[in-house]
Amino acid sequence: MPSQQENTQPAAGKGGIKQSLAVFFGAFVCCFLWGSAFPGIKIGYRLWDIDNGDTPAMIRFAGIRFFLAGLLVILFAAALRRKLPVPAKGEWGKIALLSLFQTVGQYVFFYVGLAHTTGVNSAVVDSLTAFFAIICASLLMRMEKLTARKLLGCLLGFTGVLIVSLTSEGFSFRPLGDGLVALSALCYGVSSTMIKRYSREHDTVLFSGYQFMLGGLVMTVSGQAWLMISGAPAGFSAPEPGKAVLILIYLALVSSVAYTLWGILLRKNDVSRISVFGFMNPVIGVILSAVLLGESASLGPRHIIALLLIGAGIVTVNTESR
Repeated sequence: MPSQQENTQPAAGKGGIKQSLAVFFGAFVCCFLWGSAFPGIKIGYRLWDIDNGDTPAMIRFAGIRFFLAGLLVILFAAALRRKLPVPAKGEWGKIALLSLFQTVGQYVFFYVGLAHTTGVNSAVVDSLTAFFAIICASLLMRMEKLTARKLLGCLLGFTGVLIVSLTSEGFSFRPLGDGLVALSALCYGVSSTMIKRYSREHDTVLFSGYQFMLGGLVMTVSGQAWLMISGAPAGFSAPEPGKAVLILIYLALVSSVAYTLWGILLRKNDVSRISVFGFMNPVIGVILSAVLLGESASLGPRHIIALLLIGAGIVTVNTESR
């Protein structure tokens, strides 16, 4: 039986080139969608009249988004297969554990953190997902070997994140903003290795859809309960309901399409090979945040240096010795 490494290496010749182009195109689509989520979420807050400090409303907003994302995945799978995909009895526990990291943990931290930092900063800090994924795959799941080259790459990435947090007044890392976004990235690192492991024996699309629905339901109920207990207005407010619904549907599509496609890529390739494309997330996020949120004034030389260091780190991690 061929080893995992043999299975994941592209074939030689035209077949290998086509496979590499397919991986690049699929990963680029995922990263563009994720990059657009940075400004998209802030726009969603504005359209749904959610204040930066309204944490329970943010969690409820995220929950509705992900429940819709999971529903879209399941309905699409049902249409293609002409039957409703239902998890087996022994799969529900794994789906719940995956949902805890990939949806609930990752996005509770991300949504709250994004409200307390700029879209530009959050895009760069969130690029830590690539390094956490490699570390988790190497140390926790024992899927890959953690080499000096990978450690050097991680060091370059962390240096980039530190640089983007520095200002003329000194170190400006905000625990409630950038710190929570970093914890979100850690949750992603754990969940990506879980997806890789589960995909060996289970349906990636089915797991993606149901974990989104389960996580979204938990977040929606929790956010709504928090609003009611705190005495805050528990209803919905959308000054422009048409645009508000459209941004919610778009963000649901971001999750359903990107995570399902990413799961398929992880199933057929090594975690390190796919994680390298995560470098495009902060680049796209920075550009779209600057254009859509009017944060162009936030861009400066330190962001360019940080992105270059992060890019160098990812290349270093994934460069094979000849």
